Amino acid sequence: MGNNLLQSIGDNLQFVLVCAVVIAAILAVSELMERTVLKENIGHPGKTHTITICGMLGALAGILYLFDFSVAFLAPGFYKLDFSEIPVMIGAFYLGPVGGVVIELVKVLLKLVIKGTSTAFVGDLANFVVGCAFVVPAAVVYHLKKTKKTAKLALLTGTLFMAVFGSIFNAVYLIPAFSALYGMPLETIVGMGTAINPAITSVTTLALFAVAPLNLLKGVLISVPTMLLYKRISKVLAQAASGNVRRTATESE
Repeated sequence: MGNNLLQSIGDNLQFVLVCAVVIAAILAVSELMERTVLKENIGHPGKTHTITICGMLGALAGILYLFDFSVAFLAPGFYKLDFSEIPVMIGAFYLGPVGGVVIELVKVLLKLVIKGTSTAFVGDLANFVVGCAFVVPAAVVYHLKKTKKTAKLALLTGTLFMAVFGSIFNAVYLIPAFSALYGMPLETIVGMGTAINPAITSVTTLALFAVAPLNLLKGVLISVPTMLLYKRISKVLAQAASGNVRRTATESE
C-alpha cells in the first residue's frame, strides 16, 4: 500500500511538472512567433485593454467550457466537445497568439474553479494543449495578412494542426497519463473505443480513429461561428480600445 501511495504521489507530481512545462513552452513559442514572424504585422491595443479583453473572453470561454458534451458515435464518453474555443479564437485573431494562449489558460482555470475535474486534470490539460494547437497556428497565419481569405486558411490550418498534433499527443502522453492518474487500465480505455469502432484495437488506433475525427469536427464547429462573428466583435473591441486611449489621454492632461 505504501508503495502504491508513493507511486501515486510521484505520478501526480510528474503530471504537475509536465503541465507547468507545457504551458511555459506554449507561451514561449507564441511570444517568439510574435517577436519574429509577426513583428511587423501585430500590434496591441494597450496593456489595460489587453488584460480586459483576455479576462472578458476568458470568462465567456470558461462558461461555454462548462457545457461540454460527448459525441458517442465517434469517441468514448470521456472525450468531450464544447464551443469554448470560439471566444478564444476571436481573441487570438484580435490580439495575436499570446493573447489566445492567455485566454485559453483563463478559460481552463475558471472551469476548474467552478466545476473541478472529472478526469484527474488530464482532460483539462488536453483541452488547453489541443486548444492552443488550434488557436496559435490559426492566429499566426491570420496575422500575416488580415483578409477574409486568410482567415479561412488560418482556421483550416489550425484545424489540421489540431487534428494531427492532438492525435499524437493523445497517443504518446495523454491516454497513458489518464490511465495512470485515473486508475483505468489501458485495455479498458481501448475497449471503450472498440465498442464504438471495431478498427480501434490499440492506443494508436484510438487516437487515429477517434481523437483525430473528433478534433476535425471540433475545428468545423469552431471555425464556422468564428467566421460569422469575428468581424462584428472585433469592431466592438476596437471601438472600446480607442475609447480607452482617448480616456487615458484626457486623464493625463
